[in-house]
Amino acid sequence: MAAPLASDQKFCLRDVLDTFRLCLSENKEVFVEHYVAGWRGLVKFLNSLGSIFGFISKDAVNKIQILVSHLHGENGAHYVTVQSMVKYELENGLVDLTEKGSHQESGCRTLLRLHRALKWLELFLERLRTSTEDSKTSVMCTEAYNESLAQHHLWVIRKAAGMAFCVLPGRQAFFEVMNVGSPEQVVAMLGEALPLISEVYQITEELYDQHNLLDLP
Repeated sequence: MAAPLASDQKFCLRDVLDTFRLCLSENKEVFVEHYVAGWRGLVKFLNSLGSIFGFISKDAVNKIQILVSHLHGENGAHYVTVQSMVKYELENGLVDLTEKGSHQESGCRTLLRLHRALKWLELFLERLRTSTEDSKTSVMCTEAYNESLAQHHLWVIRKAAGMAFCVLPGRQAFFEVMNVGSPEQVVAMLGEALPLISEVYQITEELYDQHNLLDLP
């Protein structure tokens, strides 16, 4: 009876697609609950490739836990959407805009870290989608990282990331991990999922930019 349970724990790209489809309200607000659920799926994806992405997945798990604690805390009603969270925390002085201080675990700062990592994954998955059979995943992943997360990481982390990416498995291994079917089916589903992820990212990016939150320490 244990086998089905193990299967349920596997990453499935379809689940992430469904979750990000639920992320946006009719008026394009981002539901924190579904955003977090989407990230849980992405963490499964990272973990299914072994310890290579551990430096990102461990941090993501920590950030997910912080957001969940806000969502289920006494002020949870203010954390239903990213928009309501930003409004509440800014109006109540819960975001440290100047330096690392007592507000490091604010919802705004926490989600920003996931937001930055989401861009890296979006760029990497888009490269996988448009790649050919002999494309090097190490190159694709490094390029995506350099265009996104790298600028927010210390040199020592960038160095470790570069070394980790060098030993990434091939394109076929990534496609198998997605548990969708043939390479053609994976490419088709990525074609559905990535615009949804991109839209959630863009709405969050514009909101944070509007409130000068993109460079929170």
